Amino acid sequence: MNNLAYAMSQPPQAVPGAPAPNPLAGLFPIVLIFVIFYFLLIRPQQKQQKEHRQMLSKLGKNDEVVTNGGIHGTVVNVDEDTVTLRVDDNTRIKFQKNTISYIKKK
Repeated sequence: MNNLAYAMSQPPQAVPGAPAPNPLAGLFPIVLIFVIFYFLLIRPQQKQQKEHRQMLSKLGKNDEVVTNGGIHGTVVNVDEDTVTLRVDDNTRIKFQKNTISYIKKK
């Protein structure tokens, strides 16, 4: 066996007198990735959900809205969990409140 193959097969040896690596240094990249994910993904999503809940709480009669399915209508009645929309002259549809995507105008 030549010397290079023998050296490659051996586990790395600690250099005498060298300080041991800090075990917490390995956690730093993981913590950094979590912080980046929090500020780029988690926090904006929570902010958007909070704004959507506020918009739904302010939903009132005669608001023109669009649902997640793309249906445009005017609010006729607002209950605790449901909203009744007028989508045509004599057509009313009842939706879950959380399916309202946004308010077009009041």
